[in-house]
Amino acid sequence: MSDSYLSNRLKGFKYAFRGAWCLLKNEPSIQVQAVIACIITIAGFYYHISATEWMLQILIIGLVMSIEGINTAIEEIADFVHPDYHTKIGYLKDIAAGAVFFAAIAAILIACIIYIPKL
Repeated sequence: MSDSYLSNRLKGFKYAFRGAWCLLKNEPSIQVQAVIACIITIAGFYYHISATEWMLQILIIGLVMSIEGINTAIEEIADFVHPDYHTKIGYLKDIAAGAVFFAAIAAILIACIIYIPKL
């Protein structure tokens, strides 16, 4: 049973990696977020941020990228289920985009807290 469990976990990792690669390869919003994440990571090395600041920065990068991925999945599912415009589908897409907005605002605030004193 443990071989089956381990094999399933490895397959799950493979699928997750493939999904992350698909997002990075095909989704402009994720590409923008990845570029911002790289710039902020370089800034972290340049300004020698503390371990706590690194943890917050990594956490918020992961949060924004994850919610952006979920938003993309919601939009794709909505378009698949109902390709034509529908007010309820539009509402659901707006809510998903709003979640990304909240995460992005949190990311901006954390970046300001970390980097403004260093400038």
